[in-house]
Amino acid sequence: MFGVHTVAGQVFLLQLAIVVLLVTAAAVSLVLQGRRAGTQDARTRSLSVAEAFAHSPGIVAALESPDPTAILQPLAEEARKSTGVEYVVVTDRNGIRYTHPDPSLIGKHIIGPYKEAVEGRGFTSTFTGSRGPSVNSVVPVQRPDGTVVGLVSAGITIENVNALANRDVPVLLGAAAAALVLTAAGAALVSRRLRRQTHGLGPAEMTRLYEHHDAVLHSVREGVLIIGSDGRLLLANDEARRLLDLPPDAEGRTVTDLGLDAATAELLASGREASDEVRAAGDRLLAVNLRPTDAGGQAAGTVATLRDTTELTALAGRAEEVRERLLLLYEASARIGTTLDVTHTAEELTEVATPRFADVVTVDLAAPVLGGEEPGPEEETGPVIDMRRTAIAGAGADHPFHPAGRDMGFVPADSRVLGMSSGRSLLVPDVTTTRGWREQDPEQAARILEYGAHSLICVPLHARGVVLGMANFWRVRNPLPFDRDDLSFAEELVARAAVCVDNARRYTREHGLAVTLQRSLLPGALPEQSALDVASRYLPARAGVGGDWFDVIPLPGARVALVVGDVVGHGLHAAATMGRLRTAVHNFAGLDLPPDELLARLDELVSRIDQGESAEGAGTAVTGATCLYAIYDPAAGTCTVAKAGHPGPVLALPDGTVEAPDVPTGPPLGLGGLLFQAQELRVPEGSRLVLFTDGLVESREREFDVGLAMMRRVLASGERSAEETCADLIAAMLVTPPGDDVALLVATTRRLDPAHVGEWEVEPDPAAVSVVRRDVGRWLAAQGLDEEAFAAELILSELVTNAIRYGGPPIRVRLLLDRTLICEVSDAGRSAPHLRYAATTDEGGRGLYLVAQYAERWGTRYTAGGKVIWSEQKLGAGDQTVFAWDPELLGL
Repeated sequence: MFGVHTVAGQVFLLQLAIVVLLVTAAAVSLVLQGRRAGTQDARTRSLSVAEAFAHSPGIVAALESPDPTAILQPLAEEARKSTGVEYVVVTDRNGIRYTHPDPSLIGKHIIGPYKEAVEGRGFTSTFTGSRGPSVNSVVPVQRPDGTVVGLVSAGITIENVNALANRDVPVLLGAAAAALVLTAAGAALVSRRLRRQTHGLGPAEMTRLYEHHDAVLHSVREGVLIIGSDGRLLLANDEARRLLDLPPDAEGRTVTDLGLDAATAELLASGREASDEVRAAGDRLLAVNLRPTDAGGQAAGTVATLRDTTELTALAGRAEEVRERLLLLYEASARIGTTLDVTHTAEELTEVATPRFADVVTVDLAAPVLGGEEPGPEEETGPVIDMRRTAIAGAGADHPFHPAGRDMGFVPADSRVLGMSSGRSLLVPDVTTTRGWREQDPEQAARILEYGAHSLICVPLHARGVVLGMANFWRVRNPLPFDRDDLSFAEELVARAAVCVDNARRYTREHGLAVTLQRSLLPGALPEQSALDVASRYLPARAGVGGDWFDVIPLPGARVALVVGDVVGHGLHAAATMGRLRTAVHNFAGLDLPPDELLARLDELVSRIDQGESAEGAGTAVTGATCLYAIYDPAAGTCTVAKAGHPGPVLALPDGTVEAPDVPTGPPLGLGGLLFQAQELRVPEGSRLVLFTDGLVESREREFDVGLAMMRRVLASGERSAEETCADLIAAMLVTPPGDDVALLVATTRRLDPAHVGEWEVEPDPAAVSVVRRDVGRWLAAQGLDEEAFAAELILSELVTNAIRYGGPPIRVRLLLDRTLICEVSDAGRSAPHLRYAATTDEGGRGLYLVAQYAERWGTRYTAGGKVIWSEQKLGAGDQTVFAWDPELLGL
């Protein structure tokens, strides 16, 4: 096996020589490098030890002491053992040793140079000392003034340095021996592999095998090519030369230089696998098969076989056309109907069909379809349907076709008129010789013919037996006319598009109904009030109407309630739920409840609604609704806010500062059993209070905190009215249609003029009523309200009397002059008065009846310290106030 004349023996000898050379070079290099590195390490270590000892604290004092050796010898030995050096020697300026590992050498003169260190410069040198050749470093010991007191010498012997380098030599020799063993094993494996691959054949058997292979290769009626990994042709049989018309010297040249068709040459040189790929070669069509050859697991080339398939040209072309049509139908399924917009769906149909099927495609839809409706039955619409051009694609800038948006006349309302019942649409292979399609508009038809249109297919878009529109396919640049197969394909394509158009139409209708319901449930016009300048916006979501709402509710005492809420979800259910919650908020606001108590009652209501719907097994739970309720008091300049799972308000102050007040967050409505907290905010006059739903600041592309920071930048950019602020926020925050509903409420605060506010403390004594009447009369006269004085004094007399008799101190009277004259009497009692009709024999019980007759409205609200009874009078009514003077009711 290892003979010199065998392949294995030759490989073994070559590898042996290489291993010996590499091992020798590595051993020499390792020894030299190890000694050099060891010497350098010894120099560095000895110098570091000498410097550290020379600069150690107390070294100078020890050298100047009466017995330096007694102090320094133990220290030097400890340093030598801990650092691994051979010796640490301390001497005086004259080189007399104070320390040494060999105590017998203490007091003797050191060997080697040291004069340079005496002059104040340390150095490192190699010399032969008492322990043999050493690497020695000498460092001076200096006083603080720089004078040299002594010397410190540290060193390592060369013998130890060499020992460090020589330790790796046995390892190297072991590795060399292992390499030789592996070399011998590798040579043996190579020999066995060669014998296995040749199946034990000798030279004679191999020659005979090659001759048989050559005979078969050149006699088969199929072209065979062997191509190397570099793209050169290695072998070609006679049939391959004939099919490809190869030159005599083709072998050895790259396939791209053989004059072949570019596509064929590219395929042969690609090196990839191929099965029956048809390529042109002159006037022939060849089916090419490629398979990579494999040598030792690595691609070494390619074997190509060629078959003449010229007679299959027509069949191959038809198969390619069918494949393209199937691919186009697949693409249409993916591209048509990506949105629920009728117009966009029609545009997608035109884009898919051009230019691979038709040069120009137009889609006309019935006018009701664009609005979400479907054309009515024939008895309602008549025998025709009004059409509108919805989409056009493929036409140039100077095309004669009607543009999108143009009314197109009509088509028959019954799809059977167009032949759909028998599976046929309108096919016009040659429009230049057909008169029927030109009779409707001869001038337009003439322009279309002049443009170059020569073939037409018209296919109705029908779904569920109703015609929704018409798709028209024109050929202008493609010279081939449409045929029956093209008509079948167009019908299949339009049938798929018609389903998408009908889905979009139905969505448009439902979306329109939901939007109509949503807007009908939102406030049509904001109520009149003087406390706030309010502007609002509502934008429905792109995907469907949701349950966002806002409200502005005037409250007694010139106060105003601001409400913003959000019902999770979209569609009619969310809009209807929003209407129920908005009505409930109005009812609870009529009770004049504080914000936290109102949200608690609203939460209880939502829980009851959920329980009722769950018991009936219908509807969807409301849990997930959120709400923010705020009450602004223009007399006090405060705003009390509570929220149930809703984003808090943003406050833009008049000085340009924008704040997001920290309002306690309550749970979403419907969870039940949890508390809500209200926060009172001090709001300067001219501030802008911004209430919103999360759809304004949050989206899939933008987190809530990022949107909130953007809103704060917009609000801080300048002083604007509430209406301008609304417009700026919508323009900056919603560049694209929102993915969720957006409700926005911006309120600019106003303060009630202090001169229009009158307040009095009332003693809990019936005699104080006359004093209050006198003071109120003077205040009303100062405000120019003499005509209202009588009714106001009468109302206050009754309310103050009730507070003194049935309430508790402190009792206060407050008059507010706003759009109406508001009278408020507060006391510490918790019982609310109620209106009743007194009998003729009753001595009292008619006070509230008188108040109700003279006041436009009156009521009671509770506070943390008691209650407030209020009334409102119209200004300018004077003595014209209607009073039911019923003697029986008054007991007269």
